[in-house]
Amino acid sequence: MEIINRKAKFDYFVEEQYEAGIVLTGTEIKSIRNGKCNLKDCYGIVRNGEVFLLNMYIAPYKEGNMFNHYETRSRKLLLHKKEIKKISDAIQLNGLTLVPLKGYFKENKFKILLGVCRGKKNFDKRETIKERDMKREVQKNIKNFK
Repeated sequence: MEIINRKAKFDYFVEEQYEAGIVLTGTEIKSIRNGKCNLKDCYGIVRNGEVFLLNMYIAPYKEGNMFNHYETRSRKLLLHKKEIKKISDAIQLNGLTLVPLKGYFKENKFKILLGVCRGKKNFDKRETIKERDMKREVQKNIKNFK
């Protein structure tokens, strides 16, 4: 099961990618397994040598009662120290943004694929739309040709 941030590739140019673990509670992981998770408006920050993911929405677990979690709390990401240093340098010096691209399970552990991204301007977004439409036309013509 994968949770993909579709808006990320449209709004940003991805320059580097990192795979990170995430610290979750029991009700959060159960809710993610049920597919009640959203990466749409979340982003990452580096604070005190640690990377955190902010605004990631995970719906409350239905049977969680008093042990349920807050939906959009900040969650700690697990990365190597060298990776954290590279990410913090890119964010502070180059003005890049840390955006989650997708979340997935790997050997029963939930992982986040982070992208160090540069924002797109409006004309870049129009170019992306043109390219996507051209690919769609080509696929349609190939299908009709067969």
